Amino acid sequence: MSEPKIDQVRDNESASEDEGRLQHPWLGRFLFVFAVVVALSHLYFNTLSTMSTLWTSALHFGAFGVLCALSVPLVGTAKHGSRRLVFVVDVILALAAMGCALYLIAFEDALYARGVNFNTADWIVSITAVALILEFARRTTGWFIPVLCVIALTYVSWWGQYVDGIFNFPGLTWETLLFRSYLGGEGMLGMIARISWSYVFMFILFGAFLVRSGAGDFIIELARCAAGRLTGGPGFVAVFSSGLMGSVSGSAVANTVSTGVITIPLMRKAGYHPRFAAGVEAAASTGGQLMPPVMGAGAFIMASYTQVSYLTIIGVAALPALLYFLSVAMFVRVEAKRSNAQQLVDPDAPTFGEVLKGGWHFLLPLVVLIGAMIQGFTPTYAAGVAILSVIVASWLSKHPMGPRAIVESLALGARNMTTTAILLITVGLIVNVVSTTGIGSVFSLMITDWAGGSLLVTIVLIAIASLILGMGLPVTASYIVLATLSAPALYDLIAHAQLLELIADGDLPQQARAIFMIAAPDQLQALSAPMDMASAEALLAKVPDTFQSQLYEQALSPHFLTMALVAAHMVIFWLSQDSNVTPPVCLTAFAAAAIAGTPQMRTGFTAWKLAKGLYIVPLLFVWSPLLSGTLLEKLTVFVFALFGIYAIIAGLEGYLEHELPWWVRLLMFPIGALMLWPHGMLAVDLTGLAIFIAVLLWSARQGRLPAQPVMTR
Repeated sequence: MSEPKIDQVRDNESASEDEGRLQHPWLGRFLFVFAVVVALSHLYFNTLSTMSTLWTSALHFGAFGVLCALSVPLVGTAKHGSRRLVFVVDVILALAAMGCALYLIAFEDALYARGVNFNTADWIVSITAVALILEFARRTTGWFIPVLCVIALTYVSWWGQYVDGIFNFPGLTWETLLFRSYLGGEGMLGMIARISWSYVFMFILFGAFLVRSGAGDFIIELARCAAGRLTGGPGFVAVFSSGLMGSVSGSAVANTVSTGVITIPLMRKAGYHPRFAAGVEAAASTGGQLMPPVMGAGAFIMASYTQVSYLTIIGVAALPALLYFLSVAMFVRVEAKRSNAQQLVDPDAPTFGEVLKGGWHFLLPLVVLIGAMIQGFTPTYAAGVAILSVIVASWLSKHPMGPRAIVESLALGARNMTTTAILLITVGLIVNVVSTTGIGSVFSLMITDWAGGSLLVTIVLIAIASLILGMGLPVTASYIVLATLSAPALYDLIAHAQLLELIADGDLPQQARAIFMIAAPDQLQALSAPMDMASAEALLAKVPDTFQSQLYEQALSPHFLTMALVAAHMVIFWLSQDSNVTPPVCLTAFAAAAIAGTPQMRTGFTAWKLAKGLYIVPLLFVWSPLLSGTLLEKLTVFVFALFGIYAIIAGLEGYLEHELPWWVRLLMFPIGALMLWPHGMLAVDLTGLAIFIAVLLWSARQGRLPAQPVMTR
């Protein structure tokens, strides 16, 4: 679940230096012990501690500042003398990070006793803390985020006053800016930092315990048994294993590396093109952050932003995530038939039942996690209980977790958290600037203006912004920035569209008509009869903007408004994932290309093609009841969307069970649109489904016979 924009952007020399430090006789031992202490302290913070959240956030910054400074060198260097000098500097920075945290705890009361007037020490500590987090972000994520933070901070206190138009900001003093950035409990130590040391840390630690217990191997073996015996099965194994692994890891690159080293060679052996094999693994692993229950750090931030329970979010996210993985599997199916991919059979491989019998206990922690949240436990407590269940469940296996394995899991969890912690603390600076200046509201109004009130154009603009931000920001950071800037505009447009439908149908509730009585009394008569959408739009325009929010609350149900807010954030969350597979910066595809030995950019374009579900499924969040409807409505949308996406994929590939003639290939797009278009007419959906099934059966009859199985031994 750790945010991985990360090791890929540092050069090989620096990466080897990192490994050297972790393996150093005494430094490696110190980092191990310190990581265990950090993990235990965070367990205490999230269970028994009564310490203030500000102090906890400060210690969170200090602890992971130490881990980052000592485990990720200032620069990569090959000279022994230079390494020693770099290490001395890193030790000083580590001590400075912890010193900044302890200073805030020791002198917070004194600062407020002075009326929040900085003395010399306050200036030094605040500047040092901001400089340190920017340096640590540079080490772990590259230059983009630090530069973006510097631009944002200087906008508030310097050059914003010189900007003309809507982005003009009169400016704050440097003292006020630094107070809000660090000592005041905003910025670095604000809401995003609190999410980091609570929800995110606990779930990363949970994932570390699962991996250490052997659950990762079980997941891959389970996928191989479930899907490996199908024609072209290794491709399905990649999709299945990535979905299962992503449900507990939430990291796309980690998912790619852990499962790709097995699935990519298997796909190549079955007959898939190496670049396609790498693309499948990259696209499937990207879905790891969409798959409940973990969903990366973004799901916890979404819960905090929307004030909707984490359990609700993962509940509505399940079907869309499954739809995404099945869309990738459809590409695999088409390619398997086109390339005549062979079935790989290992006569000595265990059966599905044998694997499940030997590793069923690995599924217990996930059951415990979901069960605890259903019972009302907070996500942090649920994760804590799930961690204990991993240890208990391991005693049902041949390799139970003893004290050594538990300690190693604690250290692994803290090390895995380092990059994510630094990232989230740093992004807090940007979020604080957005909230301080009100630039988020301005940006939302600007998007709405550019889109001309069109919901589709708004989503396209957000997708473009996500693509641009994704070239430099990790997925979670991209989501935070975009959600802060554009989620309000998207939410308003979703609510606006539903309100227009009620007005056009003449179904506006009586309490909402009271708003018209106040704001536009001359329009009350027009509300009594159905009308076209243009007339409804003109009628709604009569209501002043100051009454819009009240009108939404009176006309739309609380459930719909809640789901509209979730839909707005979910659209942005999904679109932000495309940086993993979209050139020129697509780290998941680059990681898969390294395993497959294929060109990075070409692999990226292949992964981008296979991840088309990232763009199709979010449209269903807005124009269908996939998130907000009843179970029957959700399943109906799911089934028709599944076949609609399959039809579109057949059109893109020009292949179904055999190569399609050009006219059939073109026909696939309107057939898919019939099942995906939000017309609300079941007869039209069924017509599209019937035509597609007829084409599928015809193609199957035209297709070639499957190839004979090939023995792997």
